[in-house]
Amino acid sequence: MDIGGAALIVVDIGFVNHHSRHAVPAVSDLVAQWSAVGRPVIFTRYFNYPGSTYELFPQWHGLQEPPETDIVPALTQAAVHAHAVIDKTGYTLFTPEAGKLIRRASWCDFVFCGIVTESCVLGSDADAFEHGYTPWIVTDALASDVGLDVHDAGLVAPAA
Repeated sequence: MDIGGAALIVVDIGFVNHHSRHAVPAVSDLVAQWSAVGRPVIFTRYFNYPGSTYELFPQWHGLQEPPETDIVPALTQAAVHAHAVIDKTGYTLFTPEAGKLIRRASWCDFVFCGIVTESCVLGSDADAFEHGYTPWIVTDALASDVGLDVHDAGLVAPAA
C-alpha cells in the first residue's frame, strides 16, 4: 500500500446504536492517527429522502434530518477538520462530488472504516474496486447497526 496515495474514508458514522457504538472509539483513534500524519480524512453522511427507494421498499423513514443525520459527537470535531464531508443518498462514497474530489487529489487507495459493514462500507469498497482503486478495510473499526452476525457476513461478502 502506498500511503502517499491513500485517503481514510469514515463511512456513515451516524448509524450508531447499541449494535454499532463499540466501533466509535476505534474509528476515532484511527482518524486521530491518520490526521496526525497529515493524511486526508473523508467522512460520508447518509441522508434518506422522501420518496427514496428505502422508503418505498423496506418502508424505512429514518435518517432524513438532524439530529439523526449528524455525525456522532465523538467525531464531530474530526469531521469539521476533515478534508471533506460527502453527503450521499445511497450506499456508496462515489457520488459526483466525491468523484471530482478523488480525481483532483489523485488518490488511488481508500482505507474504509465506519458503520454498516454489510451495505454502506461494502458498497463503497466494491465501487472503489470497480473504479480501479485499491480498497482496504479496517475490520476492527467497523460495525453493523443490525448486529454482529450481519457485520461478520458483510466481511466475507465478495466485494473486491
